[in-house]
Amino acid sequence: MGKLYLVPTPIGNLEDMTFRAVRILKEVDVILAEDTRTSSKLLHHFDIDTRLQSHHQFNEHKTSDHIADRIAGGENIALISDAGTPGISDPGFLLVRTCLEKGIEVETLPGATAFVPALVNSGLPCDKFCFEGFLPQKKGRQKRINELASENRTLIFYESPYRLVKLLEQLQESWGGERLISVSRELSKIFEENVRGTISEVLAHFKDKTVKGEIVVVVEGLGRNRKNEAEEEGHFSFEE
Repeated sequence: MGKLYLVPTPIGNLEDMTFRAVRILKEVDVILAEDTRTSSKLLHHFDIDTRLQSHHQFNEHKTSDHIADRIAGGENIALISDAGTPGISDPGFLLVRTCLEKGIEVETLPGATAFVPALVNSGLPCDKFCFEGFLPQKKGRQKRINELASENRTLIFYESPYRLVKLLEQLQESWGGERLISVSRELSKIFEENVRGTISEVLAHFKDKTVKGEIVVVVEGLGRNRKNEAEEEGHFSFEE
């Protein structure tokens, strides 16, 4: 029986590719890629000539069983996404679940994931956090934002540059403009930018700008900083 490898790829800077990731991609029989055109550039850079096969959100429901059967038959297969760790707001979950249900070994390599550096770099509490990924584009979007208004943990969102201002406006309307927020874009790339402040301040920064690149939005949980500060000053005891 073969094995399924989940291999993270750089979110921007190619120097973030690990030696182990390169070795695994060279050794496996097939690499499943979200977009073979994007991944072929990465593989060419590292002189990896392993055969590529398309595996994305539009075909993974149909192909996961077949791929798992191939692995059970002896093939070693690696799954990569366009950037970051497979399964994190990218295809991967269905294939992993199918393999585990069939008793197939799955090995996930550590590596790049955009929300981790954005969270740590935000200056907001990162001992407890809630990763929401992409909000619904239309139906259910505002409802979900309203539901998260009372979340005490630091919140993390992925967002398209085309919808960033809309998200900030919706957060301001639902949560108020005074919560602390950090918006990171183009992480690890030449034009990386991290904008911190209140929701109102960050909205004003991006309001009239053309925004480009991948976006990670990190928002203060309800009262986390204020409750922690009050507890330190002895005004009350906050039990989580």
